Amino acid sequence: MSAASHAILPGRGGLFGSLSDVLWRNPRLMLFLMLTPPLLWLGVIYLGSLFALLAQSFFSIDEFSGLIKYEWTLKTYAELLRPANLDIIVRTVSMAVAVTLASAVIAFPIAYYAARYARGKWKALFYLGAMLPLWSSYLVKVYAWKLILAKEGILNWIFAKLHLTPVLEAWLAIPVIGGNSLSVSYTGTFLVFVYVWLPYMILPTQAALERVPESMLEASSDLGGSPVQTFRHVLLPLALPGIIAGSIFTFSLTLGDYIIPQIVGSSRLFIGQAVYAHQGTAGNIPLAAAFTVVPIVIMGFYLWMAKRQGAFDAL
Repeated sequence: MSAASHAILPGRGGLFGSLSDVLWRNPRLMLFLMLTPPLLWLGVIYLGSLFALLAQSFFSIDEFSGLIKYEWTLKTYAELLRPANLDIIVRTVSMAVAVTLASAVIAFPIAYYAARYARGKWKALFYLGAMLPLWSSYLVKVYAWKLILAKEGILNWIFAKLHLTPVLEAWLAIPVIGGNSLSVSYTGTFLVFVYVWLPYMILPTQAALERVPESMLEASSDLGGSPVQTFRHVLLPLALPGIIAGSIFTFSLTLGDYIIPQIVGSSRLFIGQAVYAHQGTAGNIPLAAAFTVVPIVIMGFYLWMAKRQGAFDAL
């Protein structure tokens, strides 16, 4: 600090005045003091507890006493390859992929209309419609869908009024995806997942489509490209980062959710339910921690691929 600046801005008296002067003259010190509390919270509370949980996955359960053996081993990870546990992983990943693909298919035309045609109050209405489901309670939405999909629910009533009850019964008779009713089937679980996570796919896709210049679509048409060719070679590649950005949310949230499968669906477990059950009821914390590693590893690879596609630019 030069003598001239001291003359223009004289120091203030008192402890707080001196401290304020020090921070004003040392912006890096002020930045350090501002960032230290949240970084300590993130590092100690969040990452610390996460690493403590992951460390448990390298321990094992004594088969006779049921107590944790604090000896480093990969035995618990080998248990993930058992048919019952592997079935949980495959079921969860399959559901996450199906929900992500369905959300992308449903979200794209909605986002395209909002980006290309909605103006003024209609665009405001679009944002309101996309965001409104996020303002209500998560549990309220899930239990509402439980009632909608039940045998006495409104969806079955609509099928009955349209004389389509045999179609619904034929669908529920299909192995794996069917069940006694939609509320206790994988189809019902899928529908609720898509409804709850759909806004997370619509908004990034719409943001990506907003960035596509109208001139590029017109140039494709002027060069003789059909609407299908324009969509495939121009629009979709440019919108892909936004779709991938949305898929990060839909895929990861489906991968770790345990409440929706617990309320709407069959008795077969998903990864989130397995973690909850082994940590709480069964008391097998090492196996619960090993199950926790699975979505972390999957999402690590997924985020790496998404970054290569430029998806983070559309977040």
